[in-house]
Amino acid sequence: MNMTDPNQLDRIKAEIADSFDEELELQMEEERLDDLMASEAQPSVGKLLDRKIYFQELFRLQHELVRLQDWVQHQKLKVVVIFEGRDSAGKGGAIKRVTQRLNPRVCRVVALPAPTERERHQWYFQRYVQHLPTAGEIVLFDRSWYNRAGVERVMGFCTKDELEEFFQSVPQFEDMLVRSGIILVKYWFSITDEEQEFRFNMRIQDPLKQWKLSPMDLESRVHWETYTKAKEEMLERTHRPATPWWVVDAVDKRKARLNCISHLLQQIPYGDVPKSTVTLPERARNADYNRSPVPTEMYVPDNYR
Repeated sequence: MNMTDPNQLDRIKAEIADSFDEELELQMEEERLDDLMASEAQPSVGKLLDRKIYFQELFRLQHELVRLQDWVQHQKLKVVVIFEGRDSAGKGGAIKRVTQRLNPRVCRVVALPAPTERERHQWYFQRYVQHLPTAGEIVLFDRSWYNRAGVERVMGFCTKDELEEFFQSVPQFEDMLVRSGIILVKYWFSITDEEQEFRFNMRIQDPLKQWKLSPMDLESRVHWETYTKAKEEMLERTHRPATPWWVVDAVDKRKARLNCISHLLQQIPYGDVPKSTVTLPERARNADYNRSPVPTEMYVPDNYR
């Protein structure tokens, strides 16, 4: 990466700003948005306006996700959402925005490690089945059984016969899920060769993000074209009317997040759930209750004043 190239410098600044935004999103409340924007330095009106629209839309969509969550619980629905794509395509960022305001007891993320020796000899789908939702749950797969059609195929972790068996079995497996009442939504996050290279370089140079780069991620750069061919065949052979793939243009991470969430909300018709009025009860007070003081040495040091 040429650090003196003005175009690259602008990209690097935007990437760093996006990292800060990720932390801001976890803390900001919608009603504080205008005050925050007014108090920041304003290098360019257009940039701030775009950022403000992004936050406003994100909060609006996350409010709708909460409504969807309540509907899933109320109607006892079972929802599975698959997030696939190349390394650094933005799957994790999108998942974080989906789950950010939701109840983790209702909406959970499944990101499985490499299979154990025992799991490698099981029925291929077995390790995924145990993570499927029950009534009233949403499960987001950060990579899924489609590992076989991607990384396992490219890196030689499965045989040609195992790959072909996967392609023959996965339509039947997903049909069983749908017949059982599971709502299945599949997303492929798509980025360009140049964008992946840029994001990998940013991770290499950022000590807070270096952990995101595994040896397998780095090896994937070597096999870009092989991954492309594997992806094309996977989409061709597993895109069906009953369980279609949806491709998310993820070069612009903010647009990708908003587009993905907006589309997800359209896949599951939902409405308002009747709720009873919540009233905070009076605290019980007992005349003989005396609160014991906490020893000073037990307090965390107050370093920030």
